[in-house]
Amino acid sequence: MNKHLHTLMRKEMTRKEFLATMGFGVASLFGFSTVVELLSGKSRFSASSTNSRGYGNSAYGGNKE
Repeated sequence: MNKHLHTLMRKEMTRKEFLATMGFGVASLFGFSTVVELLSGKSRFSASSTNSRGYGNSAYGGNKE
C-alpha cells in the first residue's frame, strides 16, 4: 500500500485531476451516502425526519386516537 501511495503522490496531475482524486478519497473514507447527505443538507438523524411513533402512541400504549 505504501508503494501505491508513493506512486500516486509522485504522479504529475492538473488541479482538476487532483481535486477529483481528493474528492474520491474523502468520499471513500466517509462513505458516499454520508457525503451526499452533507452536500444536500438532509440528514437521517434530524428531528424533522423522525416520527414520534413508538409503543406509547399505539392503541396498546394507551394513546388511542
